[in-house]
Amino acid sequence: MGSGIAQVFAAVGAEVTVVESDTIAAKGALTRVETGLRRAAERGKLDGTPTQVLSRVDFVTEISSLPRRPDLVVEAVPEAPELKVRVLTAVELAVATDTVVATNTSSLSIAELGAVLVHPDRFLGMHFFNPVPVSKLVEIVLGPNTSDAVRDKALAWVHLLDKADVVVRDSPGFATSRLGVMLGLEAIRMLEEGVTDAESIDRAMELGYGHPMGPLRSTDLVGLDVRLAIAEYLERTLGDRFAPPKLLRDKVERGELGRKSGRGFYPWN
Repeated sequence: MGSGIAQVFAAVGAEVTVVESDTIAAKGALTRVETGLRRAAERGKLDGTPTQVLSRVDFVTEISSLPRRPDLVVEAVPEAPELKVRVLTAVELAVATDTVVATNTSSLSIAELGAVLVHPDRFLGMHFFNPVPVSKLVEIVLGPNTSDAVRDKALAWVHLLDKADVVVRDSPGFATSRLGVMLGLEAIRMLEEGVTDAESIDRAMELGYGHPMGPLRSTDLVGLDVRLAIAEYLERTLGDRFAPPKLLRDKVERGELGRKSGRGFYPWN
């Protein structure tokens, strides 16, 4: 997700700094951005060459190496509250007080994450969707302290990226994850119960309801581990209707995480 976010901002002319945990992770991020830019160029969706756009992206391994006065920082680490808190507090120390700080969380409470910050008024959710370069939506999630000026800046950035927005108040799972996870969990239960196979479940939603991608293939794309973490959080906050099926837990335990591991509900090359 972080690489995709970096790619789309660089593609519209922004100077971008990507923070990764070490040099190996930074090289991986560089490869992902390069690949994404090349694919965008092949589709005729890139203004300039991949090399020109990539020249606007810098890769560092310390949050303290961020520019002092960026307009926006988007945190995009995994859905672990403790990790996000650690990263967000380090970001706040590294950048100026007028920098907008956003989290790409798809489910965690903006109020709870913002409670650790000295300046929660400049904090909000900017929930991008995977794959970022081709997905049209960004869900803007307003915390209880998010200022109107910060909301307006976030909306302006979404429109600069030629994406659409939905603005929601802070609530577990917001709008998109709450509905998307519920559909995905029910599809997994149907597969677990032997109602039909994965391809048929997905095809039913694609052809019957016009979904561009079925819920099981979508889960593979998101990552089964990510979907499990979100479901567990929603179960704790919203109740048993979000309890993860055993099949989902078993697949995550076996390392079948979807596209990123090569197998989930489908095989991936």
